[in-house]
Amino acid sequence: MRGAFVTLEVEGALRGCIGHIPADLALGEVVRRMTIAAARDDPRFPPVALDEVSRIRLEISVLTTPVLAPAPLDPSRIVIGRDGLLIRRGRNAGLLLPQVAAERGWHPEVFLAAACQKAGLHPGAWWEPGTDVFLFQADVFSE
Repeated sequence: MRGAFVTLEVEGALRGCIGHIPADLALGEVVRRMTIAAARDDPRFPPVALDEVSRIRLEISVLTTPVLAPAPLDPSRIVIGRDGLLIRRGRNAGLLLPQVAAERGWHPEVFLAAACQKAGLHPGAWWEPGTDVFLFQADVFSE
């Protein structure tokens, strides 16, 4: 019972990424559902076409349970490459996997700002009362 994200790439470019955060389903079922969703339901991309399938690289990120960071958050507690971020404020939420910051060379403050923006918040919202920052890790498997 774990949450997971499935990322699809074609020739190094993102082609789809969708996940399920709660640990309320068997991992195999989560991976199956999220693979299908990443291929056809990511609103940023059209559904994967049959002629793309042979070029797709699959990455599975199996999540630990997100843990609420103490407020105020000290950004130096975030370990780039180990920690992922989930930002929540009201109905807004944004998640960035641990590998995102490492791949882009971000330091913790940039990572926090990007997660806030993904949640539809302004970059400094992580510092404000009412915004929850959760940290999690992921076991990452890829082809």
